[in-house]
Amino acid sequence: MTTTQLAPAAVQFRFFEARVVRCRRLGPSMLRITFGGTQLAGFAGGGRDQSLSLFLPHPGQDAPVVPVEFGDDWFARWRALDPEVRAVMRSYTVRAQRPERAEVDIDFALHGGTGPASRWAASARPGDRVVLLGPATAENRSVGFRPPAGTDWVLMTADETALPAVGAILDWLPAGTRARIWIEVAHLADIQYLPTAAQAEVTWLVRGGAGNRGPGLIESLRSAPLPGGTGYAWIAGESATVRAVRRHLVGDRGFDRERVTFSGYWRRGVSEEDLRERARARTAEELS
Repeated sequence: MTTTQLAPAAVQFRFFEARVVRCRRLGPSMLRITFGGTQLAGFAGGGRDQSLSLFLPHPGQDAPVVPVEFGDDWFARWRALDPEVRAVMRSYTVRAQRPERAEVDIDFALHGGTGPASRWAASARPGDRVVLLGPATAENRSVGFRPPAGTDWVLMTADETALPAVGAILDWLPAGTRARIWIEVAHLADIQYLPTAAQAEVTWLVRGGAGNRGPGLIESLRSAPLPGGTGYAWIAGESATVRAVRRHLVGDRGFDRERVTFSGYWRRGVSEEDLRERARARTAEELS
């Protein structure tokens, strides 16, 4: 297995100004927004679960307010701006990109108007301005799906917030790759067709209401037979559910911890700003 040497963050990423090109409803809970602009011709996404930071304007603003230039200290400079003025920032996965057309698709999970990003997406119109903080190089640290050498098959679990990443990973997987996937969504109409060249078996779980996200997905996974050979797991969605799935795979199924990639895309009752600040504080404490 080889180790990929990544360039410094200031080289890997940059700000991209963009505008809404079109919007398309995918189901009751999902909306796809296509962003375009000449700068996106240089957006060098690495596929799979490529993530980015999306900056949105506050109501009444024509464009999001972000630091003038990207650099290693961009987050501190963004935090130093007036909270009532600085752009709303949220993390998303690239669902698809078309460099030849300078376009990037992002799928939004709508939450009935709760949360500034969900409200913005629900009312987005062509021409609305945004800023993306995304990759300037295809090999960048915001791609998490990296099966190690010797992987025989892939397991994925997700809720609707991670559904775009699952779709993009399935687009990327080589033909014939065995994959077992569990996806939990809010409504039957949120189930999507996910084209792939992989040999993928997808189990859809529908909450059918507010309900509790975790048990349906975890119980289905616990009772399922898994392929033989060496697996690689990718787990994303609500943080508590992600932790429970990881414990099950490592503790009950014997997965090697090094072959499990996990990411809490959101946490009940905690904003993304709070999550980022806690992660920054932990990093600072570890380095002190």
